[in-house]
Amino acid sequence: MSNFNFNYDIDMAWCPGCGNFPIRDMIIEALNELNLDPTQVVFSSGIGQAAKMPQYIDSNYFNGLHGRGLSVASAISAVNPELVVIAEGGDGDMYGEGGNHLIHNIRRNPNLLHIVHDNMVYGLTKGQAAPTSPIGLVTPTQIDGVYNEPINPMALALSLGATFVARGFSGDKQKTKELIKQAIQHKGYAILDIFHPCVTYNKINTFAWFKRNTYWLDETHDKTNLQDALKVALNLDKLACGILYQNNDTPDYHTRNPFYQGNLTPLYKRERDLDKVQELL
Repeated sequence: MSNFNFNYDIDMAWCPGCGNFPIRDMIIEALNELNLDPTQVVFSSGIGQAAKMPQYIDSNYFNGLHGRGLSVASAISAVNPELVVIAEGGDGDMYGEGGNHLIHNIRRNPNLLHIVHDNMVYGLTKGQAAPTSPIGLVTPTQIDGVYNEPINPMALALSLGATFVARGFSGDKQKTKELIKQAIQHKGYAILDIFHPCVTYNKINTFAWFKRNTYWLDETHDKTNLQDALKVALNLDKLACGILYQNNDTPDYHTRNPFYQGNLTPLYKRERDLDKVQELL
């Protein structure tokens, strides 16, 4: 079995100090510690600095349109249930352009990990406000400051019935790496929102800001209690990291879909009859 290579001797298009660098290390370490082979894992991403992540990991990946990483990931999981599928992107990519796909994939509960790099700004397209940008944040396109309410990704996911809802921080490598491992092992849809600084375009939500304004949930938090999880998610005075909620009882997409029951052959193993395809066309 092959390992995932760290390989730092490549050109990565991220600014020095970007939180994407430690997140990359966490993902690679998590995959290696789970003894996964690169042929077992596939990433799907859209557009953005975070969406470049799969290009820097030795594995299968699909890089598509802005906001479409999650929809493609769910299709891959549906076609080949044997793969470990990871959708990857930034808060703008996944909560803005991809917001509609977020809502309906939570309803389906596909067996995949959804990693969102949350730096509260659009990094690739020069720093305009993202759906998570705080009110008052001044950007090149919001010169008088953001005036729209930011979305609350954790509360949104919980309200829609997501079965694994967690948040990490790129400044806490070991704890966030463990979240990645647990999310991969969860059967069903797992969203992992990871705070990290955009050192170029967001001078408010810096590394020090995240350190001051986050805390980690301890063993007193009941992650099986949805009401407790919602209270934690709605407390914006101090932002919680850790597993807010995990539900192992709701069946995932493959379990509840009759297509996958019995001795039916999964799509990726089926033979194509090109004559019938031609006749149909």
